[in-house]
Amino acid sequence: MPSPIKPTPAELEMLGILWQHGAATAKQVHEAILPARPDMAYATVLRQLQVMHTKGILKRDESARAHVYAPAQPQDSLQTSLIKDLIHKAFSGSGKELVLAALRGHVTPKERAEIQAILDKDV
Repeated sequence: MPSPIKPTPAELEMLGILWQHGAATAKQVHEAILPARPDMAYATVLRQLQVMHTKGILKRDESARAHVYAPAQPQDSLQTSLIKDLIHKAFSGSGKELVLAALRGHVTPKERAEIQAILDKDV
């Protein structure tokens, strides 16, 4: 079984754009990232997308002149894999400890109410 893909923070940023906007060319990804990262050069985006394709994080459609990149895994699938790895490494395999750590200071009252509603519904 191949080891799960573990994207770097920069790769996660690119994946976030592709998950939000769908498959895109390097130019489209560059335009989408500019508001948050105005210093990001087009060449850097293109290079990052190419590296991510080589690593198997992205799929690439080469049928058109401008290659179109898309995530190789759905967002929820990759997030689940990353969470499992985090639970194993940082919380001794305890999902409960992860949730408790996340709830301590990282959840707004509104989010806490939404979480409580989900828990109440599943009981």
